[in-house]
Amino acid sequence: MNYAKVLFAALIAICGWGALVYAALDQGWGNSAIAEEGDPDGFSQASREIAERENAGNISFILMASGKPAGEFHLSKGEPVDGQSVFQVASLGKWLTAWGIMALVEDGSIDLDAPVSTYLTRWQLPPSQFDASQVTARRLLSHTAGLTDGLGYNGFAEAAERQTLEASLTKAADASPDKIGGTVLGREPGSAWEYSGGGYTLLQLVIEEVSDRSFAAFMDERVFTPLGMERTTFDHAEAMELGLAENFTPEGGTEPFRWYTALAATSLFTTSDDLAAFMAAQAPNGSSTVLSANTIAAMRAPHASSMGADIWGLGAMLYAPDNSGGFIIGHDGSNEPAINTAARLDPATGDGIVVLSTGNPLLATRIAGEWVFWKTGNVDSLTFASRLPTALAVFAAGSLAILLMSSLLIWRRRRKSTTTSETRS
Repeated sequence: MNYAKVLFAALIAICGWGALVYAALDQGWGNSAIAEEGDPDGFSQASREIAERENAGNISFILMASGKPAGEFHLSKGEPVDGQSVFQVASLGKWLTAWGIMALVEDGSIDLDAPVSTYLTRWQLPPSQFDASQVTARRLLSHTAGLTDGLGYNGFAEAAERQTLEASLTKAADASPDKIGGTVLGREPGSAWEYSGGGYTLLQLVIEEVSDRSFAAFMDERVFTPLGMERTTFDHAEAMELGLAENFTPEGGTEPFRWYTALAATSLFTTSDDLAAFMAAQAPNGSSTVLSANTIAAMRAPHASSMGADIWGLGAMLYAPDNSGGFIIGHDGSNEPAINTAARLDPATGDGIVVLSTGNPLLATRIAGEWVFWKTGNVDSLTFASRLPTALAVFAAGSLAILLMSSLLIWRRRRKSTTTSETRS
């Protein structure tokens, strides 16, 4: 018996099995939408049932069609919430920070492709074997600047504990677990995508230096006020005055929202109504006095990829093809103990979804992913990532079964051959 042929066939079978598992994950084989196509009421109701079943502390949900609200619900285990309730939305604020940068680009104050060091006097990237002049605003926005911090901020219990921006960039005292905490140039700029919270903290500093204003004040004046986002701010003290929704833990208790130095990366306060207005400004029939239509379109063009898929524009995540030649865009946010927020927009139609929650660390992202599949039939990139460990386990189990079957086949053939030889002798 040619055992090499058996092993080669096993290898081919494993490769085929891997391709099948990947295709099932990527294409959503076996998935079903939670509502009938074109039924926004059904989708809203199904989403509400998920929220009630998964027992979130609170959730504020708005479904949009053609840039306008098409369904909403608001639930809480404590004080009631509604579309005007203020949530801390974590990394979702990066999407709006990008608008602040692009506003300065349109003003002629920033060149997207100039060395970011051009605009800095208070802090510079530490020395590196790589060329810091290639770190640009474009690459910072798309997480392709070569920064390897991977931040992740946990924040501070009290306002007085916060660091200066410069100190945080050098070594973030509130770095998330297992992160180095320093904003450093650890790979060749432009060579690959690597998520960097520190990159957005650096953009926060750029905005302050170029505008000669505090970051929160600039964003209020240049982005939020023109868009009519009256209950949105990066100023924690102002958010407290507006009145914050309760911050629930997974166990059902509550605790105060934490304070951050890295505002641009992780500490926007806003409402579902304000985020719906922000997305409406990007709809086909929307209008924005902040950015031109050409700039808004440029922000959703692919600038970074992973595993062969386009995943990032300039500040906006690219979640899935929208079946019209573009992408479903938006951003998610997650902070401890259980803040989870998500926004998705189809710029071709103005359809979208906003989900703000505390009390369940994955609820908003899950519902938003369901919306992408319901809307397009395509698997949301974060849904793909969340299911990848299960897919790898299935692949491993199938591969092991193929190897065991091949080994059994070889053993049986060898035994048969031995028995035959003994009989002849």
